[in-house]
Amino acid sequence: MELGLVGLGKMGGNMRERIRRAGHTVIGYDRNPDLADVDSLKALVDKLKGPRVVWVMVPAGAATQATIDELAELLSPGDIVVDGGNSRWTDDEKHAEELAAKGIGFVDCGVSGGVWGLENGYALMYGGGKENVATVQPIFDALKPEGEFGSVHAGKVGAGHFAKMVHNGIEYAMMQAYAEGWELLEKVDSVTDVREIFRSWQEGTVIRSWLLDLAVNALDEDEHLEKLRGFAQDSGEGRWTVEAAIDNAVPLPAITASLFARFASRQDDSPQMKMIAALRNQFGGHAVESKK
Repeated sequence: MELGLVGLGKMGGNMRERIRRAGHTVIGYDRNPDLADVDSLKALVDKLKGPRVVWVMVPAGAATQATIDELAELLSPGDIVVDGGNSRWTDDEKHAEELAAKGIGFVDCGVSGGVWGLENGYALMYGGGKENVATVQPIFDALKPEGEFGSVHAGKVGAGHFAKMVHNGIEYAMMQAYAEGWELLEKVDSVTDVREIFRSWQEGTVIRSWLLDLAVNALDEDEHLEKLRGFAQDSGEGRWTVEAAIDNAVPLPAITASLFARFASRQDDSPQMKMIAALRNQFGGHAVESKK
């Protein structure tokens, strides 16, 4: 299968490689010419045989909107656009409507896997009509992890990004719990080896997880996280999760508290936020702030 891929950053570049390893043809475009296979979106579209599938992996918001607007003028009826970035689900509904007016299909896809996805595969949550999803399915199959799970047709347009948003909200709360436990252990004089306590939890406990493994990786690199400033960004999806909970009258006390805890990091050099920052760097390659 042929695929056009727009956006070849940390995730997009690795996705291109994984798809190619599965035997598909990928033509990639990025504003950075050192990463791109072609020099423009038009050149990308021209190289693909119809019906075309173009996967967009650019930042949510204005960048995604501008890319979809340009593709709407370049693509033909029967082609499909996949938005694999972290767009808000309400934007998906707007994009699907705009493209449908030109006879172009749309699929939204939440993608999880970060910098580890090339080797481990990407968990995929996608929304859209069955026919459009079926057309893109070979690419989903190439990207997903080995085995039975890791990929789901979540529902209508917007369902994929809504599912990924909730996934990220849960991630916020899990990271916060590990961070709070780590700070409490570090604070108590009788506990002499916090890193090895975390390591001991990796086997046989109910709180073992990939996030716990990444926490141990971070502590192996910097045992007391002394090199990090206690500051952690929020990417937006935590906020959207809380807003959706308010709109639907669903109580989310743990996820909401974890979002507010990140706001606290704007004010103080929070020990908990050192762990959150370290975990975000481990799984997603997100930037951290070092102590001056």
